[in-house]
Amino acid sequence: MDQETIRIAIESLIPVIAEYGLKVIGAIAILVAGRVLSGLLANGADRAMTKNEVDPTLRSFLTKLVRFAVITFAVIAAIGAFGIQTTSFAAVLGAAGFAIGMALQGSLGNFASGVLLLVFRPFRMGDAVVVAGQSGKVAEIGIFTTTMNTFDNRRIIIPNGLITGAVIENITANDTRRVDMTAGIGYASDYDRAKVILEKILADHPKVLDEPAPKVALMELADSSVNFNVRPWCNTADYWDVWTDVQTSIKREFDKAGIEIPFPQRDVHLYSETAN
Repeated sequence: MDQETIRIAIESLIPVIAEYGLKVIGAIAILVAGRVLSGLLANGADRAMTKNEVDPTLRSFLTKLVRFAVITFAVIAAIGAFGIQTTSFAAVLGAAGFAIGMALQGSLGNFASGVLLLVFRPFRMGDAVVVAGQSGKVAEIGIFTTTMNTFDNRRIIIPNGLITGAVIENITANDTRRVDMTAGIGYASDYDRAKVILEKILADHPKVLDEPAPKVALMELADSSVNFNVRPWCNTADYWDVWTDVQTSIKREFDKAGIEIPFPQRDVHLYSETAN
């Protein structure tokens, strides 16, 4: 190849390099700036959410979402720097996103529910709850599912959409709880003495709170028993201790006092027919 041919080739490349070289440099600059900006915005969002005590799972997801969104815009801007029309490109992305959204409709519903759970916090990890017909302690709150350990230590994973679409009962959300029990005595037993015994049992128990004051009151004149409402208050963590202790004490003290605790009975009468 002679020098003249080389010169002509170089001269013909100069306009191309001048035109597209600047575009390439501009696109690279946009991508670099987008990368830097995504890191700055993501870190800033993370610090702001940490300061406002946003749930770590939601904080991590939103931080990644901010980073992804900025980088996506940077890529589109870099493509536009080459003179490519990004309108049609954005339309294709929108159509693809719509199709994916329709295909993942159930998953997106679970995702939206997960965000609601993490933002409004009807329960936290470690709370004892009843949700979607299941009861147990919350082990993990994820974006799509919530994981629970039942009280007999089974692992249950529940889609978040089922949780937000039903009643949520948080058993341990409050510091104190009322323990509702029923104590029955026979109609022939001494009502006043039984009430005094029940009140003393509650007053003597170390885990029964003085405030709110425990209550013992006549609830019902049933078919075979006189039933008392026995309602002490306790710290939530002591609920089952109070329940079992008070029930045990009622049986023991009623037996000592000779107070009858009725139970279902059936009398069977046998008749014999005299042959004629």
